[in-house]
Amino acid sequence: MEKRTLGNSKREVSALGLGCMGLSFGYGPATETQAAIKLIRAAFEQGVTFFDTAEAYGPHANEELVGEALAPMRGQVVIATKFGFQFDDKGAINGVDSRPEHIRAVAEASLKRLRVDAIDLFYQHRVDPAVPIEDVAGTVADLIREGKVKHFGLSEAGAATIRRAHAVCPVTALQSEYSLWWREPEQEILPTLAELGIGFVPFSPLGKGFLTGAIDESTTFDSTDFRNIVPRFAADARKSNRALVDVITTIAARKQATPAQIALAWLLAQQPWIAPIPGTTKPHRLQENLAAVNVRLSEADLADIEHAVSGIAVQGDRYPAHLQQRVGR
Repeated sequence: MEKRTLGNSKREVSALGLGCMGLSFGYGPATETQAAIKLIRAAFEQGVTFFDTAEAYGPHANEELVGEALAPMRGQVVIATKFGFQFDDKGAINGVDSRPEHIRAVAEASLKRLRVDAIDLFYQHRVDPAVPIEDVAGTVADLIREGKVKHFGLSEAGAATIRRAHAVCPVTALQSEYSLWWREPEQEILPTLAELGIGFVPFSPLGKGFLTGAIDESTTFDSTDFRNIVPRFAADARKSNRALVDVITTIAARKQATPAQIALAWLLAQQPWIAPIPGTTKPHRLQENLAAVNVRLSEADLADIEHAVSGIAVQGDRYPAHLQQRVGR
């Protein structure tokens, strides 16, 4: 597996990581524990050293799963987790919370759940408008000095927030959605990260599964699947958005690859400091995704992809309105 460095941080990770959320949360029933552990360890055996989780995934269940699965590999992997939400008594997210005392409490709890002595990469999950980002960055800087955290990250933050945070505590990585069907980061975020020397960790690099080609307008999702409330996954939008998948499928056939591999290879080709984190619950999909590092896209290939997809307008918002309010601040 190719290795990459997140910006100027010297933090080396595998070019493709594993997003672990879907094993516990978000896309239907949780994967059986032993099967999930087996999949995480299979990823490591295939060269993955970068694993992504969060206290919000479950909540807490995904961190515990990742901690158990990777306990034998401690010191050989980079585990990223996140703070910044509060939960009601049923475990549902009940707003953001990045007060310094809350960040510290989450850090202590995450250390235990992950079974580690220090959190490799600690992201603010969403910006908290009630807490100055300087206070957030300062708190994480203190945790770094205390040896409880190694690197600071942000998720779905806007460019101005990234700059303010970075001025207080160097930001190692930004995690936000980026893929062939969500390219907004190209406008302002990617130039900002390049200027400041910050790595980029795209989540949903396969468009929440849509870019694999396995989803169409007739697909049904489990009642607990997050995609049921995403406008981009409404049946009419899925029907329209197949045009993008059709283009990727044509290019994939020419490169003797799958649509998912083309989508991931395209991301890897954008910048050397980008490390996507595709998630899956299926071993064969894991193997397929990781093989994307062997798909080389030439300048001509990239130009062909750009020409083909630039004329396609993706239909539907990527989040319902109440969730969209939390991003890009």
